[in-house]
Amino acid sequence: MSDHGTREIDPVTGRDITSHDWNGIRELNTPLPKLVIWALIVTFAYSVLAWILLPAWPVGRDYTRGLLGLDQGDVAVAGYRDLASGRQGWLERFAADDFASLQSDTALMAVAGPAAQRLFEDNCAACHGLAGQGGPGFPALSDASWLWSGDPAEIALTIRHGINSEDPDTRIAEMPPFDWMERAERDALAAYVAALPTGAAAADDPAVGLFADNCASCHGDDGEGGLEVGAPSLADTSVVYGQDPQTVMATLRHGRIGEMPAWSGRLSAAEINLLALHVAGLGPRGEAAQ
Repeated sequence: MSDHGTREIDPVTGRDITSHDWNGIRELNTPLPKLVIWALIVTFAYSVLAWILLPAWPVGRDYTRGLLGLDQGDVAVAGYRDLASGRQGWLERFAADDFASLQSDTALMAVAGPAAQRLFEDNCAACHGLAGQGGPGFPALSDASWLWSGDPAEIALTIRHGINSEDPDTRIAEMPPFDWMERAERDALAAYVAALPTGAAAADDPAVGLFADNCASCHGDDGEGGLEVGAPSLADTSVVYGQDPQTVMATLRHGRIGEMPAWSGRLSAAEINLLALHVAGLGPRGEAAQ
């Protein structure tokens, strides 16, 4: 064991051997590499400069601005203004409601496509899904059925004024509760509606008459929906609330009233029209139109 008076040298490396011993493995007194020392010095120097030059330290509800006076909020606003000014030229063309002309301009739609996708992700995807696939309580935008119409002008109208929103021109859609119906009839009707997407609903089912008397006026004779009254299709797999018998029974008992906010206060007319064209092009409907 080495001490201050007696140095024990490793014959291979020529370094001092310390008194540390782990099961026969003895530690060399190896100095810290100079590269590491310089890295620590540079890192410390940079941190001191950053504290002085950049916004760094919280001070109550405020913070130190730094000698450079940089503000990330100002940087973000400047970046947004640059982005807005860069797209203003082509975006202004979407302010007009000439959807057919806009759709036929493939060069314009190619330029606007990424911005349309971003508008959808920022404003619609939280409810309707990134691909417009919908979810519990929110209709799919990428299937073959519409609640009102697949025409871009009608989609823009829905986006602008919302559904059951506070906008005076909002679309109205509500399914009343059928709690007045006998329980046995509701059970039969729920089983029939649940079987519609699978094609297992029998034409001679006694519930056919119940459906015709109470549901067909909104959802269509075969439950196909799409009658421009906000009634969803009951015959496909893209159901809004779920279509197992228990969920359908809850719908029959309590009714449904969905809500979509009006976006006219958040988006410009051009952005709404661009978003409407994007939604109209989702899924097989848009592919068939191309």
